[in-house]
Amino acid sequence: MTGKNMSSTDASNLIDTQPRPATAGDYVQLMKPRIMMLVVFTALAGLVAAQSVSGVSINPVMAAIATLAVALGSGAAGAINMWYDADIDAVMKRTSTRPIPSGAVPRDEALAMGLIMSGVSVLLMWLASNALAAGLLALSIAYYGWFYTMLLKRRTPQNIVVGGAAGAFPPVIGWAAVTGTAPLDAWLLFAIIFFWTPPHFWALSLLAHKEYKKAGVPMLPVTHGAAATRNQILAYTIFLAPLGVLPVLTGLGGIVYGTVAALLGAIFLALAFQVWRSEAGDEGASSASLKRAKGLFGFSILYLFILFAALIAEHGFGAYVAIPGVA
Repeated sequence: MTGKNMSSTDASNLIDTQPRPATAGDYVQLMKPRIMMLVVFTALAGLVAAQSVSGVSINPVMAAIATLAVALGSGAAGAINMWYDADIDAVMKRTSTRPIPSGAVPRDEALAMGLIMSGVSVLLMWLASNALAAGLLALSIAYYGWFYTMLLKRRTPQNIVVGGAAGAFPPVIGWAAVTGTAPLDAWLLFAIIFFWTPPHFWALSLLAHKEYKKAGVPMLPVTHGAAATRNQILAYTIFLAPLGVLPVLTGLGGIVYGTVAALLGAIFLALAFQVWRSEAGDEGASSASLKRAKGLFGFSILYLFILFAALIAEHGFGAYVAIPGVA
């Protein structure tokens, strides 16, 4: 039985039918707060950089509302994802305690929450900024909640590659909220997140490939094996490392950003190379091999956070510390 063909009856049998009282924390978990924090942070980077590069400013209150809209949109997509994936979440140990499979929140309630938050987030963005930013936010919600979750995830091992665009939209949305445009620099930030996503999630899938196999999700290690996955991780990282430095050439990044990007890219590449050199056994990977994959996964989160923090620091405080290369 694959996740793609799992019936609604199968799903209802897998999800805990004994409800437990829902807490505020359960509803927060529906919104995938860890993903939300990264989404908001990268959107903020786009918003801050846009003001510095374009010379256009946005009212602080409107900026705060636009940022809130991004957070609500991310939470909405997360709730829709948990609604649809409740059946496979119940199968996998690491997700079986989520609000729906644990019986705390009914599936229909999670879906209603996601749809309502989607509408509110897009409306707030439109009122606080402009139609382009609101449209991009709506597109990102639909991309993750429908295109990735419902069409890609259970059908192709390239789900993470194609679906990675959903998480790459936030800096473009932040930029558009300020200027009403989406220039090359904004899409360059999009590209960095897009090419960061496969090595990030494939490192995780190396650790959880047995659970994905049990749930019928065709992640790359399940369909093509660990060796092929490690090859792809290295290939994407080889592309990502110089791509992370590219904003320096367009003037978007200055000396601080360039130095940070080069150093982080080199570390990322070294860790990916260590993962690539790991043994090829899919079922019997050694503890050392799993430790390398776990290390790469953990560093990949740090990579994106520090990279965009450097961008925020340059454009948010560059005027006060006179950082060369930043307008």
